[in-house]
Amino acid sequence: MKKHIYSLLILPGFFLMVSPVRSQDVNFTQYLATPLYYNPAYTGINTGVRARFLFRNQWPSLPVSYKSYYFSADVGDRGLPGAGGLGLYVNSNNDGVAFIHDLTVGLNISVRIPITSYLVTQVGIKAAVGQRRVNWDDLVWTDQLSELYGNIYQSSFVPPDANKRVYPDFGIGGLFLFSNQEGNVTGTAGVAVDHVFQPDIAFLSTGAMPLPRKWVVQTDFVITSGGGSANMSSGGSNDPLKINPGLIYQNQLGLSSLQAGMNIMKFNIYLGGWYKGTLGSGSTSALALLAGYRYNFNEDMSIRFIYSYDMQISGNLSGTGGAHEISLVLEFGNVGLTGGGKGGGGRGNVYGGPTGRNRGSSPLECPSFY
Repeated sequence: MKKHIYSLLILPGFFLMVSPVRSQDVNFTQYLATPLYYNPAYTGINTGVRARFLFRNQWPSLPVSYKSYYFSADVGDRGLPGAGGLGLYVNSNNDGVAFIHDLTVGLNISVRIPITSYLVTQVGIKAAVGQRRVNWDDLVWTDQLSELYGNIYQSSFVPPDANKRVYPDFGIGGLFLFSNQEGNVTGTAGVAVDHVFQPDIAFLSTGAMPLPRKWVVQTDFVITSGGGSANMSSGGSNDPLKINPGLIYQNQLGLSSLQAGMNIMKFNIYLGGWYKGTLGSGSTSALALLAGYRYNFNEDMSIRFIYSYDMQISGNLSGTGGAHEISLVLEFGNVGLTGGGKGGGGRGNVYGGPTGRNRGSSPLECPSFY
């Protein structure tokens, strides 16, 4: 019986792969933990170095769950030309028992442009190399199946020579980073487009399969209330409450999705709730809940662990088991490539204050949820 279920799930995926129908990119629930994936302008938005790891297991109740792995590292250094940042990200997706494996490695560069003491803009570009690989041995064809015993026969299908496709990929984005004069409210608003040149990802030379452009619009705010410092704290009674509302809208191949919600942090504990929905006919919706903890080794080094779960609340995916995500973020302040990682560099408040002051001297250098 499992073999029949397996074939019913795998075969439609194959026909989608070789037909003009094109797939969408993976959508992470913890999008604030994967900013370089959605918009290269977020590269180096904070001074210092950050390394981010994320694992997503989608639809675990199905025999062929979809697993994604993400890693990125970026540095914000106001001593760099353009006073922006450099970043690297790797994204790997296994689409059902490794039937199709996608791997993307990208390099991001951003430029930071001051407007006022409380408003800056960043522009970023992504240059990446993608690879799609298919394992023909994982396919089950109808001539392999017996009504009585399942998958027992040798298939007459002869797979094509091509089992992978390598292609270049580019993206571009921009954002505004702003703060009020008191520094207790910071925020970002950005727009990005990925797969600008719509690279061909088809396996077969007899047809084309352009990777459709993806448009992303996102914004979020970090509101700090109560007493205490806005920098890393030990989670004591004076630790301020941080509230982080936000939303992200995506459109790819005419399909739109919206995610909106809020995170809060107090005593270095994270809690959050987010609504996720697809728009249009056949829409689905889910409620995502998250919880996590940040441990501060000192004022310039921390580690953050967050778990989230997507719970389907409508649509035809209620029996899939939702999705699990685990993220791990390592952050090192006051680290840079040119000595400009302290948020200073003598460039004024836009870049973090006078030389020698730490990254917390400017609210534009420490939005806590990145």
